Amino acid sequence: ARAIGRGCVFLCICGGYQMMGAYYLDAEGNTLEGLGLLDVRTEAGATRFIGNTAYRCDLLGNGPDAVIYAFENHAGRTRLGPGATPLARVLRGAGNNGEDGTEGLRYRNVFASYGHGSLLPKNPALADWLLALALNPESGTAADLAPLSDLLERSARDACARRLSL
Repeated sequence: ARAIGRGCVFLCICGGYQMMGAYYLDAEGNTLEGLGLLDVRTEAGATRFIGNTAYRCDLLGNGPDAVIYAFENHAGRTRLGPGATPLARVLRGAGNNGEDGTEGLRYRNVFASYGHGSLLPKNPALADWLLALALNPESGTAADLAPLSDLLERSARDACARRLSL
């Protein structure tokens, strides 16, 4: 909580996202208490959401980099509380719960998502933005960084976009 208050950048994926919230209610009805740092609650669903995803993230502008490609594999149905802001809107996939069209959460410099291992490699603009923000956390604005080649990452994005027909 102190690190969040200081503006440290967090990237919480799947179970990390769930455990930053109030609780996770598992399939047997057991409540696993979370850290209570994010205004979310998660319950296990009867089926898993598995597959390539696409989300629109307004934090990344209006161009093609605003589409985040990832891979989800979760049974959790996460509901945002009234004060919570989604990280993105679902274009393809299930996102937080398969119903409300939201994906992940942003709170201060905490970014949470169901986008698994491919989240940063397929989204160099998001990776660059998070790194720049981590270098300048107190201001809440991204530091200026010299661009690096992202040819391979762009190739992965293009392949994912083709598979999802976007």
